[in-house]
Amino acid sequence: MSTTTVENSATVGKERPEAPRKVRGREERGPLASLLSHGILIVASLIALFPIGWLVFLSLGPDKDDYLHPGGIWDKMTLDNYAFVLQHTSFFDWLKSSLIVSLGTTVVGVFAAATTGYAVSRMRFPGYKKLMWMLLVTQMFPIAVLIVPMYQLLVELQLIDTYLGLILVYCATAVPYSAWLLKGYFDTIPFEIDEAGRVDGLTPFGTFFRLILPLAKPGLAVAAFYNFITAFGEVAFATTFMLDDQKYTLAVGLQSFISEHDAQRNLMTAAAVLIAIPVSAFFYLVQKNLVTGLTAGGTKG
Repeated sequence: MSTTTVENSATVGKERPEAPRKVRGREERGPLASLLSHGILIVASLIALFPIGWLVFLSLGPDKDDYLHPGGIWDKMTLDNYAFVLQHTSFFDWLKSSLIVSLGTTVVGVFAAATTGYAVSRMRFPGYKKLMWMLLVTQMFPIAVLIVPMYQLLVELQLIDTYLGLILVYCATAVPYSAWLLKGYFDTIPFEIDEAGRVDGLTPFGTFFRLILPLAKPGLAVAAFYNFITAFGEVAFATTFMLDDQKYTLAVGLQSFISEHDAQRNLMTAAAVLIAIPVSAFFYLVQKNLVTGLTAGGTKG
């Protein structure tokens, strides 16, 4: 009996261990916070997509004044605006000019920006800091101030109304920012890679092209996208320096639907939707590297 009493007392006195409480991690969100964040993202997405959807909706209206009464478009939606733009305008000539100028600006601009950014990142030559600040200062001048001297330069070089002249003008405006962007990205690549290239007998150019550029693909993608959209959507320089209407870019050709006494807004919206397709395709090609390039390029200055 005493043994049983002792065992019962020991059992009663022995406390059962409590189950550990689940501690929420710092990055874990509660149901309310998760619902709120998803709601905010949905609202932001709708706000961003609404102008695009509205533009597509207006482009389906057959009359030029349908934008004044958008409710009536539902009963008479048609693709005639797109057919007219593709068949009875110089849309494909404008598209060809835009692609030539945009892709040319992308190739030349990215090459110039990459070599400049790499040189400033790796080499310490006299005035390398002043060079980068000078590139930054060129971004401060408005287009209205730059048009006249650039026009005079192109006249002297006989590059007025040529694709090459317009490409050089766009490179002059896009390369400074791209050089700063790529310089910051090259700073994140270890110097040991350059040293390994020299040990293997590579020249500085060989190291740059064979070792550094493959590692800098995200930064190059961001610079390429910036150069492309800079040239693709620009109007002022293209209107001033391109005299032949067959060499107009899409952004300039879009203005042909609006005159002093008339505005064919239905055709303009249809052309605007078609213009967005090449940019969307280019964005799809480089979008995998855009986020990585933007974040890595800002880690060092």
